[in-house]
Amino acid sequence: MATEPFERATTEPPATEAVASGAATEGFARAVAEAEGIIRAAPHVRSELDLAEGLAYLAGSVRASLHMAWAYERDFPFFARSTGPHSKLGLDNPDTLYFNAYLRDNAEYVVTGRRGTTADLSFQVLNGDYTPSASPDSLNAFDDRAFEIAPNGEYELRFGPPDPDRKDDPNYVALGEGAAMLLVREVYSDWADERPGEIRIHRADRLGAAPAAPTPEREARRFDVAGKMLVNRIRTFLAFPEWHYLKLPVNTMTEPRPTPGGLTTQYSSVGHYDLAPDDALVITVPRSDAPYQGFQLGSMWYISLDYVNHQTSLTADQAVPDPDGMIRLVVAERDPGLANWIECTGHDRGFLQIRWQRLSRELTPADGPQVEVVPFDELPARLPFHERQRVTGPQWAERIAARQVSTARRMLG
Repeated sequence: MATEPFERATTEPPATEAVASGAATEGFARAVAEAEGIIRAAPHVRSELDLAEGLAYLAGSVRASLHMAWAYERDFPFFARSTGPHSKLGLDNPDTLYFNAYLRDNAEYVVTGRRGTTADLSFQVLNGDYTPSASPDSLNAFDDRAFEIAPNGEYELRFGPPDPDRKDDPNYVALGEGAAMLLVREVYSDWADERPGEIRIHRADRLGAAPAAPTPEREARRFDVAGKMLVNRIRTFLAFPEWHYLKLPVNTMTEPRPTPGGLTTQYSSVGHYDLAPDDALVITVPRSDAPYQGFQLGSMWYISLDYVNHQTSLTADQAVPDPDGMIRLVVAERDPGLANWIECTGHDRGFLQIRWQRLSRELTPADGPQVEVVPFDELPARLPFHERQRVTGPQWAERIAARQVSTARRMLG
């Protein structure tokens, strides 16, 4: 996704000729075919499941790229949601709703909203988007503790050029040079009881006005932009794990560390796993004092696994802690009959991630995970509170039903 897609994304023939010849979508069709070729040639594709998931990933990426190309409105911006259960990207967090809007660094924008009851609400200004060779710079990142919110939960933030008269205003955010995107994350810890807030954005000097009417040429260019976004998106996030995951020793996780990308109130621990059918990965981590702590698995496509119909992630509020204050997660293909089972769903390889958010202190190695590969049949002897973690088949079905209901409600806002 280019920083300035409409300025830079051009193809031959020019849009006017393409529209006249009925070829407005030809470039996009070629991009879809190119992206499919990248998917099919991915080095980790070893089975029909790998390929099927890759094609589903492609479908979600097509959907998201079209959505984002038509959301590129810097003068009449709106918050778009390009990542969700059916359009995944970049090891998307199952606990997070992502919203983004495009900006000009020399204009002022007004963000109004009402704070929900979620564990975290954070804002980040980026100077571009991810590419296959680099990540964008984070120009600013903060959560809702940094500004004033009314007792009823309503707030107004303004993002604009540096203004000496407003440098002490906590609700005014100076846009750095090259600011191009505002990314908002609304993060759930308790899926069942936490509720979303409201948020909207407008350019300060355009409220009450209307954008120019669409033209065939402009819409044709959007298809071209969407195609470039699509191919870039697929290439980028096949390369991304090489930067941050695959060079680590397998079946280990890092100490907690500030999350790359400038999220100043978030730490993460990452790793990748490779398990035999009769192996289990036991991850032991203290239940944190942070408002949000979440664990998830990711596929080799660097996206979340099915978190709606399977327990492939757990927050600290969803997990069952042991009496010693530890959360013991059991990553395995086979069902151990335990509350904290993390389902591999046919994925013998993949990514591991823990996130801590809304932190008020630095994390230390003692806050991080200990990881051990254990023979599946030895779990009862190796887990100190094994019997307390036991769940029956009907109890497990209740856990999955709760995920399905909560996700459906959350994704509809």
